[in-house]
Amino acid sequence: MNLARVEGEPTGVLYSVNFNQDCTSLLVGTKNGFTLYSLANVDKLEPIYYCAGEDVCIVERLFSSSLLAVVNLSSPRKLKVCHFKKGTEICNYSYPNSILSIRLNRMRLIVCLEDSLYIHNIKDMKVIHMIKDTPKNQNGLCSLSPNSDNSYLAYPGSSQSGEIQIFDTLNLRAVTMISAHQSPCVAFAFNVSGTKLSSASEKGTVIRVYSVPDGQRLFVFRRGVKRCVSINSLAFSHDSMLLCASSNTETVHIFKLEEQEEATQEEPAGWMGYFGRALMSSTNYLPSQVADVFTQGRSFATVRLPNPDSIPNRYFWGLSISKTLRLLVACADGYLYIYDVPSNEQGGNCNLVKQHRLIGKDEIEESLENKSTSTSEPDAIKSDDAKPVPKEGSPPTESSAPSSVGQVDSVDTKGLAEVSAATSELKLSESPNKIIDSETITD
Repeated sequence: MNLARVEGEPTGVLYSVNFNQDCTSLLVGTKNGFTLYSLANVDKLEPIYYCAGEDVCIVERLFSSSLLAVVNLSSPRKLKVCHFKKGTEICNYSYPNSILSIRLNRMRLIVCLEDSLYIHNIKDMKVIHMIKDTPKNQNGLCSLSPNSDNSYLAYPGSSQSGEIQIFDTLNLRAVTMISAHQSPCVAFAFNVSGTKLSSASEKGTVIRVYSVPDGQRLFVFRRGVKRCVSINSLAFSHDSMLLCASSNTETVHIFKLEEQEEATQEEPAGWMGYFGRALMSSTNYLPSQVADVFTQGRSFATVRLPNPDSIPNRYFWGLSISKTLRLLVACADGYLYIYDVPSNEQGGNCNLVKQHRLIGKDEIEESLENKSTSTSEPDAIKSDDAKPVPKEGSPPTESSAPSSVGQVDSVDTKGLAEVSAATSELKLSESPNKIIDSETITD
């Protein structure tokens, strides 16, 4: 979550908590910098990198690469793209208004402002398209498919209703408009393949799943009817068979994406049995809003988070289902909760496996120092995270840039290497600066 889109000044230490695209790392932004953690081992929250000295309200990682996108609360209009292992800044861009959210996949980088969206080509970081005059989007709500082949972008199509605009970021064209809810949307999420999109409205009682890009409705799930809540996070499992939703309550719901089978058990005889069959058959002739009531699925499994008394005063920032069917919930109370998801058909309550405190600066430095001096590590992070990292990274140096919006530096971008896969290392030689102006980019 980005505190730049919340009214008032932040009162806590944590400014943002979120997962990367494949749930292999956790990124935590604070008033003193940011920390990157590996999620390779649930028994220990392993810090990979720590950067001190800046108030970071947005930090995003491209899969397991060294590419980071960072926004500071003190400079909310400036985006810095960095190579964290080399401690270098690849480029930085300034925008007309505050950056509310950043989204990444292997082909595109999306910058969301309140009334516009900038689409960057991630291979050279150039702006290739801008969507201007979007409906007022104070929360920076948008979602980018993690799949490079189905690189679709979802953003609100209306500020008054729950319309969702689907945009093809590869071919740079609008694909379809989905009328998902009657109330404005508050949460989106694509599945791993970019073929499904889940959504929730500000009412918070119903969650819908649509196919992409045709926009056909696939599933309708009911979170509850006792009270309206604010849903702030949706996430699919890696196989797209489960969908989880968190809100400003203590309960996280997990839904199973499967077609409802015809009932094989013996139906009640008499008047009640007749009434039930007549009621279900009538849904084919009822308006969609009414038919939804009879076809909604209930949650397959639930999680009840600790400390429910403090829930109304905190946000849930991150929600993800790992490949091993474990639910990871990162909260603004400063903890990462890890739960086992039931593997049986009946579902039920999820068991808490581990909880980790999002540790402070002193503990991070000690952990990184021990990691770099240790000769053997039984739980060493593999692949991209296996290399030693500095104990503390200084913020990337900002080079000079035009002070007035509307000018663009003529700089050489040949130092930007092509990012062909999430695990590949970016090889960079120069750090260009640019100022982005809405008047210099055509729709």
